[in-house]
Amino acid sequence: MSKNLTNRSEDYSKWYNELVVKADLAENSAVRGCMVIKPYGYAIWEKMQAELDRMFKETGHQNAYFPLFVPKSLFEAEEKNAEGFAKECAVVTHYRLQNDPDNEGKLRVDPEAKLEEELVVRPTSEAIIWNTYKGWIQSYRDLPILVNQWANVVRWEMRTRLFLRTAEFLWQEGHTAHATKAEAWEETKLINNVYANFAENFMAIPVIQGLKTESERFAGAEETMCIEALMQDGKALQAGTSHFLGQNFAKAFDVKFTNKEGKQDYVWATSWGVSTRLVGALIMTHSDDKGLVLPPSLAPNQVVIVPIYRNDEQLEKITHVANTIMSDLRGKGVSVKFDNRTTFRPGAKFAQHELQGVPLRIAIGPKDLENGTVELARRDTLTKEIVSLDTLTDTVEQLMTEIQETLFKKALDFRDAHITKVDTFDEFKTVLENKAGFILAHWDGTSETENKIKELTKATIRCIPIDNTVEEGKCVYSGNPSKQRVLFAKAY
Repeated sequence: MSKNLTNRSEDYSKWYNELVVKADLAENSAVRGCMVIKPYGYAIWEKMQAELDRMFKETGHQNAYFPLFVPKSLFEAEEKNAEGFAKECAVVTHYRLQNDPDNEGKLRVDPEAKLEEELVVRPTSEAIIWNTYKGWIQSYRDLPILVNQWANVVRWEMRTRLFLRTAEFLWQEGHTAHATKAEAWEETKLINNVYANFAENFMAIPVIQGLKTESERFAGAEETMCIEALMQDGKALQAGTSHFLGQNFAKAFDVKFTNKEGKQDYVWATSWGVSTRLVGALIMTHSDDKGLVLPPSLAPNQVVIVPIYRNDEQLEKITHVANTIMSDLRGKGVSVKFDNRTTFRPGAKFAQHELQGVPLRIAIGPKDLENGTVELARRDTLTKEIVSLDTLTDTVEQLMTEIQETLFKKALDFRDAHITKVDTFDEFKTVLENKAGFILAHWDGTSETENKIKELTKATIRCIPIDNTVEEGKCVYSGNPSKQRVLFAKAY
């Protein structure tokens, strides 16, 4: 496994692509724009999935599964949603292949097997789910419906990058139905808080919560909340979104219920989701020129033990100690791997585990056996210390917490150092080109100004922060009155 990576400062994009492949996370597939998530990369996603699933269930949500295919007529029912995703849709038109009489050994689409109605491969599931909910909901007693599904979706992206933007990706999508507007809005905020909690406490990524502008909202939503993170190259990444859908989908699919007053009303809705792009966010927030740096909470292996020996007798003695260490650590809930492969030298193992971001590495050699010690190395700081076997378990437990907190603080310090207030468009452009990061600037609230700034600088309004204070000012571009600053950045 080659360790040499392009330096981030030389070519951040190339560094990222190399790291994803060399750390054995994912690779491009035979299908244009799609990726193969390899076992190590999938193990990180599984950890994310398990934690998020726990958090969803603790807030009253249940998992279900809905079809991959959406009849075109259903997809078209909510016009804004259909228009928003139309250009990214893959469509199934036929259901059978046959031998090609003009090209022996090849197959062609059977012209007699044309579908009566074309099927859209889901880019998102609102249409099929709200068509289903119509049969589930008659009365206020049937509400709320709090459903999530873990699934794959297809959005036919033209420019793709592993984890960050692929034609097919894995995600979760929640779809909830409520009796009142207030209930649905509380759900929207609840889930955005869940996402922020997960990002900060498990991914060690600081995020800013906010509202999207009208032009950046989810197609078919009345409001979109989001969490925005800042990557090491100064670009923003939208890490999760929670949408208040109002009654738009209920009206499109005629989903009504009898309320407590005995009157008919349309259901209120939300939808929300995060995807495998979180793996990309994790990589770009913490990793360095030597490879991945993973927070302990999401590392497939939190600790790896590497034996250093010259003969089978030494290996046997080290294995005995390693087994005791593993038993003790696993008893404390720490995931640990004993790398006793005989096909790699210790130096090669060190390099691999450094590249793959294992938080702690324990090395045990003959002298350690004599002294009752081990060498303990931290991936985040690249520091080493000699630790007694008697205190090893406590030390590892303490370091798990310390590494998690250190990674978050480092990312937070970087993020905060790259939030810049500006009052003129010249300042705006200077910061964007020379410093990057988030820019807090006044905006007049018009889509015309928003689009013009994007056209001139490629920076977009990432969000209107939810903790914004009223501040009289002038729009950074138009000079028109403004009552608050919004968050701009170039973004993935």
